[in-house]
Amino acid sequence: MPQVRIPRDARAWIEVDHAALAHNVREMLRVLSPRSALMAILKADAYGHGAASVAPTLSWSGASAFGVATIEEGIELRRAGIPQPILVLGYVQGRDSVHALAHWKLIPTVCSPGHARELADDLENLAERGLLSPASLPLEAHVKLDTGMSRLGLHWSEAGRFARCLREIELIRASGIYSHLAAADSPDASSLNEQRQRFEKAAAEMQSLGLSPCLLHLANSAATLADRSLHYDLVRVGIALYGIYPARHLTGRADLRPALAIRSRLSQVKDVPQGAGVSYGGAFVAPRRMRAAVVPIGYADGVPWTLSQRLEVIVRGRRLQQLGRITMDQLVVDLGPVPDARPGETVTLLGRDGAEAITVEDWARLLRTIPWEVLCLFKSRLPRVEVGVLEEKAGARTPARTIEGREPKAAHPGRHAARSRRRASVPAS
Repeated sequence: MPQVRIPRDARAWIEVDHAALAHNVREMLRVLSPRSALMAILKADAYGHGAASVAPTLSWSGASAFGVATIEEGIELRRAGIPQPILVLGYVQGRDSVHALAHWKLIPTVCSPGHARELADDLENLAERGLLSPASLPLEAHVKLDTGMSRLGLHWSEAGRFARCLREIELIRASGIYSHLAAADSPDASSLNEQRQRFEKAAAEMQSLGLSPCLLHLANSAATLADRSLHYDLVRVGIALYGIYPARHLTGRADLRPALAIRSRLSQVKDVPQGAGVSYGGAFVAPRRMRAAVVPIGYADGVPWTLSQRLEVIVRGRRLQQLGRITMDQLVVDLGPVPDARPGETVTLLGRDGAEAITVEDWARLLRTIPWEVLCLFKSRLPRVEVGVLEEKAGARTPARTIEGREPKAAHPGRHAARSRRRASVPAS
């Protein structure tokens, strides 16, 4: 367990390892196609790691752009001083939102011809009222195609209509075309290949109709690890940056290191007599006299109630069993393996302590969910402690791969690495 300075009176906290984050970025760059750049996905507060605090480390380590789900997430990054291009992956609508896009130089996702016209109408209205500077127009945008996810985006078969519409809208300039893979984490690549073919066909049609230069991007973390031919101009990497493999069969494709730990302290240590119930409802009854301790963290902090009596924690490098029901702010553990443990000692709920480690994947298996959801459990009640920041800053900066003024790969069915004659640019930020 790393030696870190934690808030003096913190009952529980999140540790974010910046050295691990930097390592993971460099590992993903190592597997990346030489002509591709990395967009770091910082949705949901960087998957619980703290977007504004980790973005500089990701940038220092080689990330060329960032992706967020909402305008508010993008504004948070701008206020934190992040200058790189920021793509808003979610749906954007409304005049105030459009004004924020232009003011903060955020790149929206455009999902359909109707959506593009709505955004253009709002831009025109704002410009007429003098609320937009001429330098903010035309607004850069990335076009989203639905190639099989049946979620956000226009159906790929209507790509030509979409391109013709965008050519007529002067206030929006499409600088990217992308789609999202529905099953990139599956060992069976049939769905992935079908979406690849649809994406390349649709993107080639849009480019032939004048929607060029445009950056192409399709790969998420799983696709980035699985197949270099899916890398195009950009890859959108999320979960892998935080040290989690998106699928078991992709383990080892890069050397990923978990960047998040959840820790607390022992508060009260006590003897529980034989036959006494522990926590609400007496769901656990002591079969013998037991040494137990209260840990001041609960489901209000992100430890799921459904892990009750299945959760393990680590103290002094030894695994301890949690007893009874997890409550809103506290839980109880069996000190049997470390009976002389004292109040104030560190408790690891997620992370490593000595030779023992409890992983996000361990919790996901117990909860019958996915690691993505586990990382999003921990909200604002827990302070974050940054680990490895000085270590990382002492190292050499990894130059980000340029994505401005590059020659993009054209999308031609069956020709994954073909180059376009047009030059692409990512909107300046």
